[in-house]
Parts: sequence; structure tokens; C-alpha cells
Amino acid sequence: MEGLILNVVKQHKRKRFKMPSAFTILFFIIGFVAILTWIIPAGQYSTDKAGNIIAHTYKMVQANPQGIWDVFMAPIYGMVGNDHTDGAIQISLFILVIGGFLGVVNKTKALDDGIGAVVHRYKGKEKMLIPILMILFALGGSTYGMAEETIAFYPLLIPVMMGVGFDSLVAVSIVLVGTQVGCLASTVNPFATGVASQALHISMGKGLISRVVFLVIVVALSIWYVYHYASTIEKNPNKSLVYNQRKEDEERFTIPKSDMQVSMTKQQKIVLWIFALTFVLMIISLVPWNSINKNWTFFDSFNKWLSNLPIIGHLVGSKLVPLGSWYFNEITALFFFMSVLVMFSFKMSENEYIDAFIAGMADFLSVAIIVAVARGIQVVMNDGLITATVLHWGELGLKGLSQSVFIIITYIFYIPMAFLIPSTSGLAAATMSIIGPMGKFAGVDGSAVITAYQAASGWINLITPTSGVVMGALAIAHINISVWWKWIAKLMLYLFIVSCIFLGILAII
Repeated sequence: MEGLILNVVKQHKRKRFKMPSAFTILFFIIGFVAILTWIIPAGQYSTDKAGNIIAHTYKMVQANPQGIWDVFMAPIYGMVGNDHTDGAIQISLFILVIGGFLGVVNKTKALDDGIGAVVHRYKGKEKMLIPILMILFALGGSTYGMAEETIAFYPLLIPVMMGVGFDSLVAVSIVLVGTQVGCLASTVNPFATGVASQALHISMGKGLISRVVFLVIVVALSIWYVYHYASTIEKNPNKSLVYNQRKEDEERFTIPKSDMQVSMTKQQKIVLWIFALTFVLMIISLVPWNSINKNWTFFDSFNKWLSNLPIIGHLVGSKLVPLGSWYFNEITALFFFMSVLVMFSFKMSENEYIDAFIAGMADFLSVAIIVAVARGIQVVMNDGLITATVLHWGELGLKGLSQSVFIIITYIFYIPMAFLIPSTSGLAAATMSIIGPMGKFAGVDGSAVITAYQAASGWINLITPTSGVVMGALAIAHINISVWWKWIAKLMLYLFIVSCIFLGILAII
């Protein structure tokens, strides 16, 4: 009998509920939306020459319900596109090439050793590492969605922070809060800003200035919060939320002093410069300079001058697009070119480069595919002719709603959605083509809607137990998630309030 009970208990443990993957969730949503095409009335809007929806022109049309075959075709069309929906092939290829570029850069260990060198340089001044490292990690999160690749830094920082009187929470927060707050205020993050912008057919550079301002605000707030906690426990160690496990932590996290002696080679320094230059060029290339000021035509003039140069113009290429007018094809080529530049700068062999590039692409394959699967939701809605009806309901519901109220409601809407679909790229691809046009009805620019979505996604990813980054970091530090929630609760409240205020102001500017 005792053995039977034990078997039942074991089986019960095995059958415990496990959150399904983003792929499964999205595919179920596709199926659910297909069912809705049998229920929701079909309709359509008139559009202008640019393809933009004209408000108040909705009319009902004959229904086109979607079946089982349509459900399985939806992710395929989500990638390659069809008559009613643009495919995600451009953004998926961009994500894969970004992965290849990062794979080549990581092969040089320039980023890891760069952080290690910063830690070593500030030995004895570890308190200064809090703002410096948080800014670096935030920039990584804001520009390329830095997250999983930070796992290697926790074992390095925890003993350093504990050695100067702080605790493991300080070390975890430097990395985790730094990167995720950066994602919260993404500027040109291809997996958030890029996917969302492509869904709305706008440049990633649109709204960039406001996103930079938002990044400065939330990073400054986060640094103050972490620094204040570190100062408090430095004066009184008993106030540490993990004080009861300090002895165990001191035994767990011991590394030889030699591990801190990190020096960078000349080649690694060159790789870091190339890495930084890549993102600077991407930002410059995406900012619509002409639309900011009609007289800012320097990149167009330079491009025309370069193209007309004898021999050199042909050598550079006849299809060179001026900076400020780039889109996904051009920035994909930029990252590909820069990966080759890293190869030559670091003197990699051809095989090393190819292996690193392919391995990097493999790491991001799931992200590239999930964009197509998520786009399948829009395929079913468009083919089933219910997108216009949903937008029409939104148009009716938004009557009399101010821009500020709409954007704050959008931000709050995305918080549970980000928990349900933890993939930032999947969430953007699944929802942005609906929420963006609704914003137009309320008089809110699409770039502001993107900022609201990113803010909500980054906010929830600071605490969600479905995030491998959060749970992985806490597991390394041996911190219970309830302790993490207790520590970060006030910061979450501050970030929520600041986000609502900023978005409310942004919507009416």
C-alpha cells in the first residue's frame, strides 16, 4: 500500500501543470481565431493610395470562415506572405543574421572579457560598478535585446559584490534589472522595436528620440534603486533580504583572485569598436533625417557624390541607399558585413567564422520562426475578413477617449499579454497590426503604441516565472523568487507609474 501511494505521488508530480511554450500558445490562438471567423461578421474598410485605413468607412461583406487547412497554412503564409498579409521573411532573416553576427562576436569573447576588464579596473571601487555596469547592460538590452547571454556574468559579479559588503541580490539586480530595463525602453531592439515597426510598416527610427529619453529616465531610476539598497546593507548587513543565507553564499561563491585578472587583446578591443560602430551606424541609418528637418540632406548628398565617383562608385555598389532611408534589407546587410569585418579583424579562419555564424543563427532560429507563427494569427484574421470588424469595434469603443487614456490602457493591456506570450517578438507580431491601427483611431502615433508595448513587455519580464532569464539568474544566486519579488516590488511600482506618466505625455505631444 505504501508503495502504491508513493507511485501515485510520483505520477502526480510528473503531471504537474507546465506552462506551454510560446509556439503552442500562438498555435492555439490561431485555431481560436479561426473559430471566431465563423462567428464574427466579416467586414472591410476603404483605404487610401498608401494602403492606410480610412476611418468611418467600415462596411460588412460576405463571410469567409477559415478551416483546418487554413490554420496549418497560416504560419507558412505568416513567413512568406499572401494576398492579404505581408510575410515576416524580412524580419526573420534579419533576426537570423543578427544571431550570426552575435555568434561571431561571442566567439572572440570580446564582450565577456570587456565586462571582466571593467570589473577588474574598478577593483576597490566596486560601488562605482553599479551605475557603470547597469548602463552597459541596459544599452545591451535596449539595442539588441541582451538577456540569456548574461548568465555567465552572475558567478563573476556575486563574489565581487559580496566581498565589499553587499549581497547576491545586488549582483543579480545589476545584470537582470540592467538588461530588462533596457528592453523595457528598447530603442532599436530588433526583437521588439524591429518586429513591431515592421508590423506597422514604419521605420525603427520613428520615435527614437522619445525612446532614448525614456531609456535615460528608467535606467536612472533603476540605478538609484539598486544603489540605495546596496548603500543600506553596506551600513547595516542585517537589512539584506538574503542575510540568513550569507554564510552559505560565502561558501558557494568563491573564485580565485587570478580569475579577476582579465586583460583584453588588441584584436578584442578592435572587435568591441566594430560592435559599437555597428549599432551606431544602425541607429544613424534608421533615423529619418529628412522628415526631422528638410534641410538635413547631407546623407543623400554624400550618397549621390559617392555613387557618381568614377570606379569607386561602381566598386561600392550601385544600390547603396542613403543613411536615414534604410530598412530591414539594408541593416541585415550591415550586420552581415560587420560580421565579416570581425572575422578579418580577429584573424579567424574561414571554418571558425562559418561555424560561429551558423551557431549564432541556430541560437536565434526559434525567435525567427516564432515571428512567422505569430504573424499567422493576422493571416487568419485577414483571410477570414474579421480584422476590419475588430478594428471597427475598437473605433466605436474609442469614441471620446483621449490619447493619454488610450495609450495607458494599451500599456496595461500588454502586461497580461506579455505574461501569456513571453516572447517579445511573438507578442509584437501577434498583436501590433491590430493595436497600431486602433491607435490611429484615437489619434495616437504608431511609434507611441510600440513604446507602450515594449514598456509592458520589459516590465513583466522583470518578475515573470515563465522567463528562463529570471529563473536562471535566481537559480545561480540561490535566491527564492518570492524574495526577488519582495525586493523588486517597489521598483516595479515606480516603473509602472513612470511608464504611465511618460506614455500619457508622449501620446499628446
